[in-house]
Amino acid sequence: MNAGSSSIKTALFDGALSETLRIEATGIGGAGALKVADTSQSVDLPDNASALAAIIEALEQQGIALTDLRCVAHRVVHGGTDLTTAQLITPQIRQQIADCIPLAPLHNPHHLAAIDAVQKVAPDLPQCASFDTAFHATIPTVAHRFALPNQPDLTGLRRYGFHGTSYAALTRKLPEHSGTLPRRLLALHLGNGASLCAIKDGQSIATTMGYSPLGGLTMGTRAGEIDAGAVLALVRMRGLDEADHLLHHQSGLLGLSGLSADMRTLESSETPEARFAIEHFCYWITRQAGSMIAALGGLDAIAFTGGIGENSHLVQSTVLENLRWMGDVPSYIVPAEEELHIAREAHGLLDQT
Repeated sequence: MNAGSSSIKTALFDGALSETLRIEATGIGGAGALKVADTSQSVDLPDNASALAAIIEALEQQGIALTDLRCVAHRVVHGGTDLTTAQLITPQIRQQIADCIPLAPLHNPHHLAAIDAVQKVAPDLPQCASFDTAFHATIPTVAHRFALPNQPDLTGLRRYGFHGTSYAALTRKLPEHSGTLPRRLLALHLGNGASLCAIKDGQSIATTMGYSPLGGLTMGTRAGEIDAGAVLALVRMRGLDEADHLLHHQSGLLGLSGLSADMRTLESSETPEARFAIEHFCYWITRQAGSMIAALGGLDAIAFTGGIGENSHLVQSTVLENLRWMGDVPSYIVPAEEELHIAREAHGLLDQT
């Protein structure tokens, strides 16, 4: 179960970890849609609670009750510095996830709502959590620490990194394409949220997202790279709440194009603003790729994943052309398998109990 602010995506796996059913609730907060397998219907989804109820009802209509399952596994965006491996959810682990809400206020509350909703319906059903930040626990201190004073109240202000579930799945899947896992890998998770990761010997050593999922690349609606002084100026001009909303929801491809956050819409548009938004997206991927390559000390392969990474030939070809100075480096397109990775981690935890 992957619960977000505007969507909840669920996938059902059997004991052999083969996906048997997918249910997605989208458009939460208004007139939404519920997709069950290949069938979609319009439904009223005023909030996350109604979306979760619709998903549970859809499962039951397929002849599956929550109490029939062995486990429900959740993607949780932020596990802080302590939750660096998948966990069976206990009251203590739930509290630790809640303690990370200040680090991910737009994400962790939705994960907790899903955990609580399942617990209410099936209190004896085991639940597990996989953390997006966990894959980046291997980033060295020199790479994750900001140049801030060594004061106790500032220790949580550091680079955490995100999209870890996607990157972990990619490192497992890529050898099926490349024969072996490249030692120095530049991984690109490109979607509405976007980031790069420098993966050396299968471990994250640097990534473009930092303290929050707001940092790094130009994204669908997020600003990405922006000077801290500009953020402070924006807060003074617009106030904290409006500045926060602008940086998260009105910037990125949407803000630059004035048209859409969807790369498919921008690619089909002939407006100069849409063209520039795509150029900006690819430029900052290329520029920050240079930083990741420097951290790796060279480059052996490039791998694209995520909605844009897998499907936009324009973005793929532009980025590869921009990185041609690196020489003849093999590149791969790896379909995202985040849900399978989460299911695999949960399966491992249950086998240990």
